[in-house]
Amino acid sequence: MTALDNLGGTDTTDLTRRGFRVLGIGIGRQKALFSLSIAFSVLFGATTVADAWVLGWATDHVIRPSFADGDVATGALVTGTLLFISAALLRMIGVVGRRLVGGIVYYRLVAGDRRRVTRKYLQLPVSWHQSHPTGQLLSNANADVEAIWSVFMPLPMAIGVIAMLVVAVATMLAADLVLTLVGLVVFPLLFVLNVVYQRRQGPRMAQAQSLRGDVSSVAHESFDGALVVKSLGREDEETARFASASEELRDANIAVGRVRAVFEPVLEALPSIGVLLVVLLGIGRIESGATDPGDVVQIAYLFTIVAMPVRAIGWVLAELPRTVVGWDRVRGVLDDPTRFPYGSDDLPGSGPVGLRTEGLGFSYEPGEPVLADLDLDVRPGSVTAVVGSTGSGKSTLTSLVTRLVDADEGQVLLDGRPVAEIEHGALSAAVSLVPQATFLFDDTVRSNITLDADVDDETVWDVLRTVQAERFVAALPHGLDTQLGERGTSLSGGQRQRLSLARALVRSPRLLVLDDATSALDPDVEQRILRALAERSQSGGPTVLVVAYRKATIALADQVVHLADGRIADRGTHAELRERSAAYRDLVDAYDQAREEVDHE
Repeated sequence: MTALDNLGGTDTTDLTRRGFRVLGIGIGRQKALFSLSIAFSVLFGATTVADAWVLGWATDHVIRPSFADGDVATGALVTGTLLFISAALLRMIGVVGRRLVGGIVYYRLVAGDRRRVTRKYLQLPVSWHQSHPTGQLLSNANADVEAIWSVFMPLPMAIGVIAMLVVAVATMLAADLVLTLVGLVVFPLLFVLNVVYQRRQGPRMAQAQSLRGDVSSVAHESFDGALVVKSLGREDEETARFASASEELRDANIAVGRVRAVFEPVLEALPSIGVLLVVLLGIGRIESGATDPGDVVQIAYLFTIVAMPVRAIGWVLAELPRTVVGWDRVRGVLDDPTRFPYGSDDLPGSGPVGLRTEGLGFSYEPGEPVLADLDLDVRPGSVTAVVGSTGSGKSTLTSLVTRLVDADEGQVLLDGRPVAEIEHGALSAAVSLVPQATFLFDDTVRSNITLDADVDDETVWDVLRTVQAERFVAALPHGLDTQLGERGTSLSGGQRQRLSLARALVRSPRLLVLDDATSALDPDVEQRILRALAERSQSGGPTVLVVAYRKATIALADQVVHLADGRIADRGTHAELRERSAAYRDLVDAYDQAREEVDHE
């Protein structure tokens, strides 16, 4: 399937028509500034034509008399010089104003759509993001947005120089009707050639724009999975995958270049042919006395400049297919009907919240439930451990509790309020999740913990002590101001997890959800952290829901929930479950036995 298959019409005329509709939308968003850029462009066009008139005037009143009389009239020379300087200054103002204001229009349109796309990304649920490659999302917000509005770079000039074309033709007609009509034979040829050019070039440019997004997706995935690629020795295979996508883009760009190589030289040559016709015919008319040399020079010069309006319009038409492709790709995000609405209820009070689920059910694929009819009750200020084998639904439960996704059946309640009815800010302020995969930004330790919230350093050091990270942070070259590498690669896995825990705690959450968030820590360090969290809970700190595997960790919990096949198989204290559930006992013993075998090796 090519890029054009998704455009709602593959016909070039349809592409052009839709492209002009997009132009209308952009102009509507920046009416005042776009109008100003057009005014500057018209000024440029008018003064460019004025240059031709001044050149013709100087030919008749300065150059010819100087050859005929052997002397240059000072007054005429000064007048001609002032006319040239005045036209040049006005043309300079027109060029600078057109480019400056036109650039502002372009960058404002790009910035506006980038903000719209990124806001939409924030509104869409995690499930939507999981079904769309990150590289594609980056392309939507970057290359596709630029493709939509890149046409606005030549557009002010194209519109403004239409005025120049009208004035130029009128000036030529006034100077010599015959020469103008002969020279104008070139322009129908230019127009027809431009139409043929755009019909051939449009689909190729659209295909190339679509393939840029594909290359971006493959590249991002390769960079993001660099550790897997390197550790498994898949460099050659990954290089081949990227090469395949790159070669498709290369071939598409070569196809664009081939068409350009055929048409561009002809488009450049036609105006010159028109100039030659005017000069050849003009010599005969001068000799017969039908016209003046100044008029021939003026018309010949005008023909060298009126080709630009036709070319500028061609540049706009050439950009329209990319505009439509970019528009469709970006609108695919902005118009996505997926909704994740929040309520308007607050979550009043302070201190730990109670958590309850009622008949909770969820599935990623129809007919394959991950959780089913799950009823869970977590008292405020308690520590609850969730234990289960791989695929039992533990991580899904944490996603539902923190409302990264919504349940298919049942509901999650915090202090008796359904999470779907709680206002977004209130929910994120009350609940913190520390996921399995730790992510750190390429920023300072402080910024990674506070995420630029207004938190003093004393509070930051306090949570670092709680998560047993105070010592290693203090030992870093610049302490809290130490710059971490991309994804925190300068730290160990356990250090990254501790900073992730600190990030959650510094927000003073009322419910802390840990999804296997201590797996990279030494058992002793994990124990100290979880004890500190339990003490915080008992003294007004957060309610804690932790996905756990180690016996020592599970034993610290007030309540243990054993998940099996998406349902609660049993619940109680660690001792109670060990005594009455063989499945539970086998599960937790198996983990410790596996750890012992690794230690012996």
